[in-house]
Amino acid sequence: MRYELLSITLPLLLWTLPTAAAPDGGAGSPYTAYEAADTTITVDKVQITAIKQGLVLRSEPVASTIVGSRDISRRHVDALAELSQQVPNLHIPDYGSRMTSSIYVRGLGARIDQPVIGLNIDNVPVMNKDNFDTELAEVERIEVLRGPQSTLYGRNTMGGVINIYTLSPLAWQGVRLMAEYGNGASSRIRVSLYEKLTPEVGMSVSGYYTRSNGFFTNDFTGERCDRERLGGGRWRTLWDNGRGLRLDNTFSFSVLDQGGYPYAYAGTEPLVFDGKEVIRPGQIAYNDPCSYRRTLVSDGLTIRYDTDAFTISSITSYQYSDDAMTLDQDFLPLSYFTLTQARTEHSLTEDVVLRSRDNHAYRWLFGAFGFYRHTRMEAPVHFKRTGIEELILRNANSNPDLVYGIEAEELPLESYFRMPVYGAALYHESRYALGRWLFTAGIRADFEHTRLRYRSRAELDYTLSVTGGTPAAARVEIDERNAITHSYLEVLPKFSVLYAFDGTRNLYLSVARGYKAGGFNTQMFSDILQEKIKWAMASGLDYEEPDLMSYKPEYSWNFEIGGHFSCMEGAVRGDFALFWIDCRDQQLTVFPEGQTTGRMMANAGRTRSRGGELSLQATPWRNLELNASYGFTDARFVRYDTGQADYAGNRIPYAPRHTLAARAAWTVPTGAEWLGDLILQAGLRSTGSIEWNEANTRRQPFHTLADASLRLEHERYSVDLWCRNLADAKYEVFYFKSIEREFVQYGLPRTFGITLNILIQKNTRP
Repeated sequence: MRYELLSITLPLLLWTLPTAAAPDGGAGSPYTAYEAADTTITVDKVQITAIKQGLVLRSEPVASTIVGSRDISRRHVDALAELSQQVPNLHIPDYGSRMTSSIYVRGLGARIDQPVIGLNIDNVPVMNKDNFDTELAEVERIEVLRGPQSTLYGRNTMGGVINIYTLSPLAWQGVRLMAEYGNGASSRIRVSLYEKLTPEVGMSVSGYYTRSNGFFTNDFTGERCDRERLGGGRWRTLWDNGRGLRLDNTFSFSVLDQGGYPYAYAGTEPLVFDGKEVIRPGQIAYNDPCSYRRTLVSDGLTIRYDTDAFTISSITSYQYSDDAMTLDQDFLPLSYFTLTQARTEHSLTEDVVLRSRDNHAYRWLFGAFGFYRHTRMEAPVHFKRTGIEELILRNANSNPDLVYGIEAEELPLESYFRMPVYGAALYHESRYALGRWLFTAGIRADFEHTRLRYRSRAELDYTLSVTGGTPAAARVEIDERNAITHSYLEVLPKFSVLYAFDGTRNLYLSVARGYKAGGFNTQMFSDILQEKIKWAMASGLDYEEPDLMSYKPEYSWNFEIGGHFSCMEGAVRGDFALFWIDCRDQQLTVFPEGQTTGRMMANAGRTRSRGGELSLQATPWRNLELNASYGFTDARFVRYDTGQADYAGNRIPYAPRHTLAARAAWTVPTGAEWLGDLILQAGLRSTGSIEWNEANTRRQPFHTLADASLRLEHERYSVDLWCRNLADAKYEVFYFKSIEREFVQYGLPRTFGITLNILIQKNTRP
C-alpha cells in the first residue's frame, strides 16, 4: 500500500513547487513546444524523424518513457530486455532463446504467438514477435508508449508500442567502434561508418558480432547449454533534396546460432525413475540437444514529402526469417521425446500516412495500412523409447485383459503447416486545441483474414493380446489434411483530453480500445496425434478432437488519467499515470492437464488490471543525476472457469505486481581535457511478485538486483567497467510444466566486463 500512496501523492507534492517560465505565447499558447516539434526534433545534434506522432511526447496525452543515446550507452541497452524495469510496468524476462521475446505491460502479455506491444525500427514495423530480440545497433533514441496505440499502429499494440530510431548519416559522419569483453567468455564488437556522399545523400554501413559461452551448465553433458553466436549488419541510405522530399532505405540482416533453454528441474524431491535418481531439484540435466538458429533479412523504404500544408509518407517493408528450434522437450536425462520446429516466413507491409502540418487549432491525420504474411512450418515430435513406454503403453495397458506391445524405438508425429495471413486498415486522428485544452479523437477499422492449412501424420505398428491370447499384429495409420479459416473486422476508437497548466505541466484523460489478433495452437497438434493413436489402439474408433486448435482475439478498454510535470526550473521532471483495463477473452499460455507435452493459448473469460506509474528525473546538483521509476499493477481474473477450476479473483500469471528502478550518476571532471570525465553509476532494479500459474500456488517473490559501473567518458571515446547483479542474487525468470513435471529458469548470475567506445567524427561544415 505504501508504494501505491507514493505513486499518487508524490506527483501532487511536486506539482506545487515553482515551475519554469512558460514558453513564448504565454497562457494563451500552452502548446508552443508541441507545435514547434511537429515531426522532427534534434537530439544531441542528430535528427530523428517520426511519421505518426510528434516527438515532444511529454506534451502528448500518453504515458511514455524516452531513452536517449547517452543513456543507451551508459546503461548498455543492447537488447529490448535491457529496458525491463527501467520503464515502469514493463517486464521483459530473459529466458529460453531469443525466439521467446515475451513482453508484459500493465498485466497484459503472453509467452507465445501474438505480442501485446508493437515494435517499430525507423518507422518500419517488426511483424513477428519472435524476431523482437536482436542486437540494437547504433540506436539514437527509444520511445516506449504504454497503453493502447491501436488507432495509429493497429493490431497487437493494445499494451503499447516501442519506437526505435537509429543514427542518421545526414546528421553525423565518421567512424564508430565498440568492443566489449565480459565473464562467460562473452565478447561484442561493432564497427560503423557514416558518410555524407553529397550534401543531399548520406550512407551508413555497420556490422556487429557477439558471442558468449554461456552461464548455465548441462550436468548431463558437462557443457554450457546457453552459448550464443550472433552476427549481422545494416546498410542505410538517406536522400534529402532540401525541398521537402526525403527517401530513407535500410537493409539489414542477422544470423544467430544459440544453445539456450537452461531449464532446471523444479520438483521438491529428486526424480526417481526405475529405482534410480535421475535429476535433483535445481539441476539442469537433459540428454538430447537443444538449439535455436535464425536468419533474418529485412528492407524498409520510407518516402516522405513535406508541403506547407501537409506531409505524405509511404513506409514499405519486406521481412524474411528462417529459423529452426530443436528441443529435448522433457528436459530430463531420459529419452521421452524431442521437437524440431523449422519455419520460414515472408512478410510485406505498406503504410501510407497523410498528416497536416499547419499551425491551426485543428490538425488531422489519415492513414491506410496493409500487410501479407506467409509462414511455412514443419514441427515433428519424435517419441523415444521411454516416451513410448510411459506415455502410450502405460496408458494402453491399464486394462489387464488387454496387453499392448510396441517394438519401435521411435515414434514420429509429423505436423506440417501453411499459414497465410493478410490484413488491411483505415485510420484517422483529429486534434483540436482550444485555449489550454487539447482534444484528440481517433478511430481505426482493422480487417484480418488468417488461414491454417495443416497435415498431420503418424504410423505405428503394435501387437495386441486379449485375455492372455497370442499377440496379434495391428497398425495405426493417421494422415489428415484440413484447413481452418478465420476473419476479423475490428473498430478501434480512442479519445483523449489534455489540459496544459503551462508549457511544462499538464493533465490528461484517455479512453481507448485495444485488440490482439487470434491465432492457431500449432503447439497442440502433437498432443492431438498422441490422443488419436491411444484412442485408435483402445477402441479402433476415430478420436473426436476438442476445440483446441484456435484461440479468439483479445479485447480491452483502457481508461487512464496521467500527467507530465517539471519544476524547480527544470531540475525535477516527472510523469505519472493511473489506469484501469477491462479485458475480454485475454489470451493465456496454459499447460493442458495430464500427460501432455505441449502448450496452448486459451482465452480467459474476463480480466481486469489496475495500477499506477511514476517516473522522476532530478538534477539536484550540476554533476549529479537521479532517475527513478515505479510501476504497480494489480491484474486479476474476473471470470475464468476452465470446467476443472474457477480462478476468479486470482492474479494473472507471469505479470509482475511491482517494477522499480533507481539509478544515480555522479560526474567528476578529471581536469585533463584529453581524459574527459569520470562517471560513477549505481542502480537497483526490482521486480515481483510474479505468479507462475493460474492457481497462484507458485510465485517468484519481489527481488532486487544491484548494478554499478565506473566510466571514463570523453567526447571521442569512453571506457566502462560494469557489473550487473552485484550480489549474485538467485531468482526465477520462467516457469513451466511438461508431463506434469515442473521446470524453471534462473536469472543470470553476477556478470561483469569492460566496454570501449571510440568515436572518430568527421569535421563537417555547418
